Amino acid sequence: MSFEPVAIDEDPGTFHARTFLDVGRALWIPTLSVLPTLVLGSNQPEADIDTAALRSAGIALTTRRSGGGAVLVGRDELIWFDVIVPATDPLWHDDVGRSFDWIGSACQRALATLGVSTEQHTGRLVSNEWSRRICFASLGPGELTVNGKKLVGMSQRRTRHASRIQVAILRRWDGHRHASLLALPAHDRERAGHELADAATAIPHSPTEVIDAIVRELPR
Repeated sequence: MSFEPVAIDEDPGTFHARTFLDVGRALWIPTLSVLPTLVLGSNQPEADIDTAALRSAGIALTTRRSGGGAVLVGRDELIWFDVIVPATDPLWHDDVGRSFDWIGSACQRALATLGVSTEQHTGRLVSNEWSRRICFASLGPGELTVNGKKLVGMSQRRTRHASRIQVAILRRWDGHRHASLLALPAHDRERAGHELADAATAIPHSPTEVIDAIVRELPR
């Protein structure tokens, strides 16, 4: 069974809440607005965020049902897609950490065809002071880096029936911009901006170009 891409026109909050029970193997691609939305992790408190700065920047706020820190979602920010794998699928892995390996490898092969050379992280979660607040400050199993900077982030919702892996590939990264949205004292915000600046990187390729390359590399 192949992954057939399905475009879904929903705001990020509604898309995150979409049920994936009894869906089978699937590839969902949400429509992204030009205006960005900051998506908090499932256990992340809104107190992490400077809501006044968020309003001033015209950025919406919502929460996803998978873990990790905040992700800035928008048409110019990243390329986003979800893969759903039933527990009966050969791609399913009982080890949650290992369950990202196959999709990380597919993304790595796809990006290589576009001239982007990446490394896949196969160890445990690597975190730092900012990881709880900002997703791309951490590095988890299966995720991809370029010269040590994170390019592809992943999170997962999982039941005993299926897993839904959410994949984000950066098209823009500005550590100072992310830091400006955090509820921090001024001196910590400045430090966060400098440290986050080198945490991640982005690629200039169009979403269509990247998604087409990934579809070609997905298992069938």
